[in-house]
Amino acid sequence: MEKQEDNNARLAIMELANMISVPMSLNAVVRLNVADAIWQKGSNTPLLPSEILSSILPSGTGDPENLQRILRMLTSYGVFNEHISLVEPAQRRYSLTEIGKTLVTDKNGLSYGPYVLQHHQEELMKAWSVVHEAVVDSSTEPFVKANDGETAYGIYGKKPEMNELMQKAMSGVSVPFMKGVLENYDGFNGVERLVDVGGSAGDCLRMIIEKYDNIKDGVNFDLPEVVAKAPKIDGVTHVGGDMFNSIPKGDAIFMKWVLTTWTDEEVKRIMINCFKAIPVGGKLIACEPVLPNHTDDSHRTRALLEGDIFVMTIYRAKGKHRTEEEYHQLGKSAGFKSYRAIYIDYFYTILEFTK
Repeated sequence: MEKQEDNNARLAIMELANMISVPMSLNAVVRLNVADAIWQKGSNTPLLPSEILSSILPSGTGDPENLQRILRMLTSYGVFNEHISLVEPAQRRYSLTEIGKTLVTDKNGLSYGPYVLQHHQEELMKAWSVVHEAVVDSSTEPFVKANDGETAYGIYGKKPEMNELMQKAMSGVSVPFMKGVLENYDGFNGVERLVDVGGSAGDCLRMIIEKYDNIKDGVNFDLPEVVAKAPKIDGVTHVGGDMFNSIPKGDAIFMKWVLTTWTDEEVKRIMINCFKAIPVGGKLIACEPVLPNHTDDSHRTRALLEGDIFVMTIYRAKGKHRTEEEYHQLGKSAGFKSYRAIYIDYFYTILEFTK
């Protein structure tokens, strides 16, 4: 008789082999705006697939059975709740779980939906078929090899729609995280001039300035083509430039998910430029994914390790998520005299380096 563990192993590898169904189905429900159709301003009433379709496709078109197949599969991953009627023929209705609610558009027009879509654009998807190339030759990213020599940031600069989606994705992720930062971290006290490196649309800087009256001058520093699209924010000056050349001077430098996408040597250069831009006693406040020392199967560890492979595939073959000690050593090599890590979030960790 076949061993149960052998059967389980084969089931597990089949699940892994078919795993692409999960993100691409998630991509589909975001494109179809299913979460907002179910949420209905907070009612979250369980709906039939046909009822969801009538909301998102008022023309009466669409295939409710195929929508149900997608919803049912995502239910197994905790995105939706399934409600089966006891009356024959049984009907399946769907509402949002806490995970599903992250896809609902809030009053500011933000959600995690653009983050999902940003990961699955055509140019990014092409790179995944050549991930093995990052092992064969790490001098060039799989993304570059799959896109005729173009880098991801290069294409963002040429395609406004991709840049806009990336900005919206970062805003959707940044706002909930920044709420946690502002509630649990007081390192912005005493800062009068704050520079946000890689600040994109300036959402993080806006939230910090709204809480800290002591910050009189905020600088949103990013690539010229990025800040050109940034909205006007009171108290914030948008400055375009290259962080590898120089960084605007300030009492403190803030950045989120910037160091991750570069090699160790490039990170050192960025940190040295930050060191030069602040006075003695000034701080670099970096919010980055930080890997645990030990590998387990928790959602947090998986999310961090999956993000590490994303960076390797799309942005930099030798860019990576790092451990706390790796960041500590990079900070020392750039000249920072002290360092501490503050864990306040499921994904990002605050890394504070003091000159």
